[in-house]
Amino acid sequence: MIVVTTNELERHSVKTYYGLVTGESISGVNLFRDFFASVRDIFGDRVRSYEKELLAAQETALNEMVERARNLGANAILGVNIDHEHIGGRQSMLLVSVYGTAAKIFSA
Repeated sequence: MIVVTTNELERHSVKTYYGLVTGESISGVNLFRDFFASVRDIFGDRVRSYEKELLAAQETALNEMVERARNLGANAILGVNIDHEHIGGRQSMLLVSVYGTAAKIFSA
């Protein structure tokens, strides 16, 4: 599956557009880890625990979107966007949502 942020793919033509496909991932954020993450932020250190959490959530959301596109018969997703939000009480959850246009493409 080709997944790109552009609306067109060089040297490829779109045969069929299947429409919007999405993927979502929500993960809980640990309060204890949050405290140490904020301490690290103050001193300028990278917060690797958040980076890992964010990357895992992105991968889950992208995989979900790709599966939905495959089920439609697509071999590409064009114009992909990735959004990140903190939600819930005290922003205790991380939401990653991805979306794009499922399409069947072929080499021009």
